[in-house]
Amino acid sequence: MSVAQNAFADMPQGTSVTDDAADFVEGIRIEDIPDAAIQIGTRCIVDGVGLYVAGSEEETIEILIDDAVEQGGRPDALVLGRTEKVPAPLAARILGTAGHAHDWDDSQVSIDPAHIYGLLTHPTIPPLTAAIVMAQKIGNVSGKDLMLAFQTGFEVECKISEWMLPQHYMQGMHSSGTVGHFGAYAAAAKLLGLTGDTLRHGFGIAASFAAGIRCNFGTMTKPLHVGRAAENGITAALLAARGYTADPQALDGPWGFMAVQGGGVSYEKLSQGFGNTWSIVDPGVSIKPYPCGVLTHPTIDLMLRLVSEADIQPSDIDAVTVYAGSNILKPIRYPIAVNHLQAKFSLPAALSMIALSRKAGKIEFSDEFVATDAMQEMQRRIRTELDMDIENQGFDKMRSRITIRLKNGQEVAGWADERYRGGPENPLTDGEVEAKARSCCEGVLSEKEQDALLSSCWGVLDLNDAGAVLARSMTSSS
Repeated sequence: MSVAQNAFADMPQGTSVTDDAADFVEGIRIEDIPDAAIQIGTRCIVDGVGLYVAGSEEETIEILIDDAVEQGGRPDALVLGRTEKVPAPLAARILGTAGHAHDWDDSQVSIDPAHIYGLLTHPTIPPLTAAIVMAQKIGNVSGKDLMLAFQTGFEVECKISEWMLPQHYMQGMHSSGTVGHFGAYAAAAKLLGLTGDTLRHGFGIAASFAAGIRCNFGTMTKPLHVGRAAENGITAALLAARGYTADPQALDGPWGFMAVQGGGVSYEKLSQGFGNTWSIVDPGVSIKPYPCGVLTHPTIDLMLRLVSEADIQPSDIDAVTVYAGSNILKPIRYPIAVNHLQAKFSLPAALSMIALSRKAGKIEFSDEFVATDAMQEMQRRIRTELDMDIENQGFDKMRSRITIRLKNGQEVAGWADERYRGGPENPLTDGEVEAKARSCCEGVLSEKEQDALLSSCWGVLDLNDAGAVLARSMTSSS
């Protein structure tokens, strides 16, 4: 069978994903959302808002802010960290990019052995960004309505990501940038009250906007994928509201999004539907302890355990070998990171941070720290190696092992825990989620300002003008 013929082998013929998604967006109410989903969603909001603040310091965001302020336009929503207002799509581009700037935002979880880690989306930032920005544009949106919009987008985004075949990721697409469009669109459409064919046309507009390719991992453009998802999702909703048309079944059929970008769908999963089970609860979401690709996290935790238990000092280390499968080694591709963007996709960089500082947080993932002589030298002691035994176990888990050879000739070795920290099987506590958010805000917001921001996030359901409150709380008064 030719490549072209094979590409059509699993095209979704006769599906109703677009109609089902539109029906879900139109009909879902806050009362329909399980308490567990609300609880986890609140944690995701605390985490996401902290990440916006952390991202506000990045050069990528400064460039986007300068561009947006220079363009100007209708004062819909606040520019992140500023007092100026710009049109909603531009505000969302900045805010969404900031939320993904550190690669610290949460990850969708799957229990499908056909999936590989990295395939699924970072689900919170696109719909949360759209909800916060559109709530400002509309005005006086309650916390409950903001939560409803966020949860609606989160569920739509995760189910589409879960149902698509792994070809989407394997051929080089970045799910958070592509499928994230639908999460942002669904959140914006919910707040705008779009219904019927108008709602379906908006999905079609978003489907043609959706983009993001993995070659840009390790560059400024990687987080921009998520910023554009938020921007374009809002644009699709605003255009649809004005009567702009598109294919009303754009997620389905041989030329629809799921076929063209994903090679088809897993038909047996479509019966899950939207909102019958909530992806945020089952199989869940992973809130990341480290600001880098989740594929590195179990290995980072293993390195921390090995150096801590054996009290290994940097000067003790002769060489470190990391053994893993191609599902980790291909996307985590930089053998020597020269800046913080590359470090997010470099095992030698992340493990060097642990060897040197026994930490890998916002400070360690900075250009200044990565460029130090100690970091550059330590990275050269660490190498990765494909382990065929791990490879042959499949890609459903993030499996790795480490051997540390000491200068005295001894070796310290171990296997990473497949129950990775931050995942549903080993979640961060509420206190740890808040501590992470505070670490994100350090150096940007005062302790008093952090208290106010976190109080608003934990109590989001009780807010009267939720978008404005959250946006203002992310800006320092000093």
